[in-house]
Amino acid sequence: MINLKSHVLLWFLLLLSCNAEVRANSEAEALISWKLTLENQSALQSWTTGGTFGPNLSTSPCGWFGVSCSTEGNIAKIHLPGASLGGNLTGLDLSSFGDLVSLKLTQCNLSGPIPPQIGSLSKLTHLNLSRNELSGSLPPTLSNLTRLSLLSLGNNMISGELDPHLFSNWTKLWYLQLHNNNFTGKIPSEVGLLTNLIELAICNNLLNGSIPYEIGNLKHLDAIALYRNHLTGPIPQSIGNLTRLTMLYLQQNHLSGPIPHDIVKCTGLVDLRLFENNFSGSVPQGLANFSSLKVLEFSVNSLSGPLPQVCQESPLEKFTAAFNSFTGPMPRSLRNCTTLVRVRLESNFLSGYLDRDFGVYPNLNYLDLSYNKLRGVLSPNWASCLKLTLLKVAGNEIGGTIPNELGKLSVLGVLNLASNHITGLIPRHLGNLSSLFQLNLGENKLSGPIPPQLGHLLRLEDLDLSSNELGGPIPEQLWKCSKLRNLVLAANNFNGSISPQIGDLALQGSLNLSHNCLAGNIPPQIAKLALEHLDLSHNELSGEIPSSFVRMTSLTSVDFSYNELEGPIPDGKVFLLSASTAFSNNKNMCGPVQGFRPCYAKLPESTVRRKSHKLWIILGVSSLVVLFLIVVLLGKSILSRGRMKSASARIAGLNSRNVFSVLNYDGKVVYEDIVEATENFDDKYCIGEGGSGRVYRALLPTGHALAIKKIRSSEGDEIEQITASFLNEIKLLTTIRHRNIVKFYGFCSSGPHKFLVYDLIEKGSLATILNDGSEAARLDWRRRVEIVRDIACALCYMHNDCTPPVIHRDISSRNILLNTEYEAFLSDFGISRILKPDSSNWTAVAGTYGYVAPELAYTMSLTEKCDVYSFGVLSLEVIVGKHPAELGLSLNSLQSEQSMELEGLLDARLPPPADQITMNEVKVLVKQACSCVDVDPNRRPTMREVSQALLIH
Repeated sequence: MINLKSHVLLWFLLLLSCNAEVRANSEAEALISWKLTLENQSALQSWTTGGTFGPNLSTSPCGWFGVSCSTEGNIAKIHLPGASLGGNLTGLDLSSFGDLVSLKLTQCNLSGPIPPQIGSLSKLTHLNLSRNELSGSLPPTLSNLTRLSLLSLGNNMISGELDPHLFSNWTKLWYLQLHNNNFTGKIPSEVGLLTNLIELAICNNLLNGSIPYEIGNLKHLDAIALYRNHLTGPIPQSIGNLTRLTMLYLQQNHLSGPIPHDIVKCTGLVDLRLFENNFSGSVPQGLANFSSLKVLEFSVNSLSGPLPQVCQESPLEKFTAAFNSFTGPMPRSLRNCTTLVRVRLESNFLSGYLDRDFGVYPNLNYLDLSYNKLRGVLSPNWASCLKLTLLKVAGNEIGGTIPNELGKLSVLGVLNLASNHITGLIPRHLGNLSSLFQLNLGENKLSGPIPPQLGHLLRLEDLDLSSNELGGPIPEQLWKCSKLRNLVLAANNFNGSISPQIGDLALQGSLNLSHNCLAGNIPPQIAKLALEHLDLSHNELSGEIPSSFVRMTSLTSVDFSYNELEGPIPDGKVFLLSASTAFSNNKNMCGPVQGFRPCYAKLPESTVRRKSHKLWIILGVSSLVVLFLIVVLLGKSILSRGRMKSASARIAGLNSRNVFSVLNYDGKVVYEDIVEATENFDDKYCIGEGGSGRVYRALLPTGHALAIKKIRSSEGDEIEQITASFLNEIKLLTTIRHRNIVKFYGFCSSGPHKFLVYDLIEKGSLATILNDGSEAARLDWRRRVEIVRDIACALCYMHNDCTPPVIHRDISSRNILLNTEYEAFLSDFGISRILKPDSSNWTAVAGTYGYVAPELAYTMSLTEKCDVYSFGVLSLEVIVGKHPAELGLSLNSLQSEQSMELEGLLDARLPPPADQITMNEVKVLVKQACSCVDVDPNRRPTMREVSQALLIH
């Protein structure tokens, strides 16, 4: 009997072994067949049978990369990939960062559809294919995976509608992660069958319809993330059944109706985000009883009534309710809510007293209370909020003076107190705010002079002191704020003249000095500024509008009215298109503007005699000067023995060839000077080389150093491409001007040499510096953050402030130039493109490999988001010290902030940031960069959003 039992047991084990082998064959075959359809198979080298399939195949996939097996029923054990274990294939983890039980794997970068063969792996309990480039729809065979407890397909390009049949079979799921894809249609009501579900993440898709009422059946849910879809309708009342819920993310949809009162049953909520929807009605006051709430965000809805008394028991950190219709007083509970980090309540109808309703918040870094009905005064206690980076209380009814103590906020970047009733002097202590880049004190009752200490604000970019009672001259120290982009001092009592030093600023938005008592001539140096709006009206300015203003091609509006100006109106485009009122009420102006006489019109006889007399005097003096110059030049010519041509011959030669066209022509930059300075373009002056030519350094006799990009000679189609690039760069650089775009002086388009002339940026390209160990070590974290900010500002200008927008198309480290102060300048516009609003803007793929946006490869459609992607790669390169690909980093894998380990990304040639401020700036930079390299261009931010985020921090 014993022998019989032994034989039976042996046969049973052999049978199990055969079944296991057949199953292993089936699973291995399914995986191998999938591998053969993938373009990138480098991560799957271990997926091999060593031969062809057949009945004797004995290879088990349990030792393959990303494959886990278990012999313990249906519970998967996660093993290191490559471990040879027998049993059921229960886990498949091919994510770029395998996050199952914190297990990190090599990047896979899989592309293509999920194959139907996946259904053969019927024992799977864990399937993680996240952060790849998978596309297509979900195969129906996924319904065979009835044992799944984790399904993660996030951060891919999977599309199609969600099949209700799949949800019906996944009843054992604990985690369902389908975020960051392109799913469409509705959320199936069958989601209510997933009663074991702990996490539901279908955010960042294209879903529509309402949130199913059946979601209330998922009583084990801890987190719901449905944000950034197109969901409509109300939040179902059944949400109150989810008493274990800690995170509810429904923001950025089209949800409407009131916030259901039953939500107060979710007392364990830690993070509630409902912003950017269409919710209306009042907020349930029961939210005040939540003891764990840290994040509460209602902004951009149509909510009304009073704010809840939040932070009575909870450690609230982020509270945003901006852009609603909330009324009533500020919640009393806010005064003692010392855990606050970020508060946004702007654009409501809230009342209260600023100095009574708010206390001291040691962790607060962002506070915006603008455009409410607040009264009171600015309390000196705000100086104790040492982490504040932004303080906005504009558009209220605040009185009193600006306390000196605000000068202690060393990290404050934005201070906006505009449109209140503040009186007194501008405190000189504001000059201590070394991080300030935006200061707006406009529309108050401030008096006295501008304190010279404001000249210490070297990072200041926007200054608005308009509509006050300020007086005296504009202090010379203000012109030291070399990064100023907008300067608005209108409607005050400033006197004196406008300093020529104003041309040293970086103004590119608005210069508004109107409605003051300024006198004297208009400085021609203003023509150096890349302004959009120039308003000098209602002053006492005299003389002429400088003729150099015709070169201010970025101008969109001007106003010189109500002054004492005379002479011709410049014939630039903006001047010709301006209304006559922009020049009215002056002394004696002429020009091709309606309502003004032509400058060549006949003048009164007395005026003619007076001008004729002056003309004869001028001609006589000029003749003497010319005669003297001729004698000097002839003498110099004889001494040079033919080394140089005579002055007259040289001028004649230049005129006959018409070789040089210069934007800011000052008579110094001429063709022959450049040829002589480079000794006919000798190699020893070459400082760089690109696809279309070489770059030379030319030091002119005036001492001005220039960079000369000489276009190389070619034949056939190549010369046509180079010529097109040459002309394109001229066209663009003559229309755009920005302090972080390399300055363009002119070009030579005929004769033996064709070249472009730029300002010389001394330190060369960012790529060269990052590749040089010693130079890269000098590029500390502060400088690296500033470099990225500079380029973000330049691209923001090109995308948003140029009409139509300009796309660079070749953002890379080799096209970023640094000067001796490590300021960054964007260069090489040879393949840039002006976006045409009525065109598809299709284009061939162009740019530097590794920086080109992925959608260009399959859509050929050029948008601003292509530059955004390249900027993201560049930003990561600045932080990492090399192109991310050189360190084996997947850009897709970096899109999730949770998966980032900052210390592992930082350039190892530098020590980590020494202070917390710089560390926070680097973190924000990396976060923005990761959002820029999203594979879906629709999810990338705009350059304006990126630029603002980087500037705020």
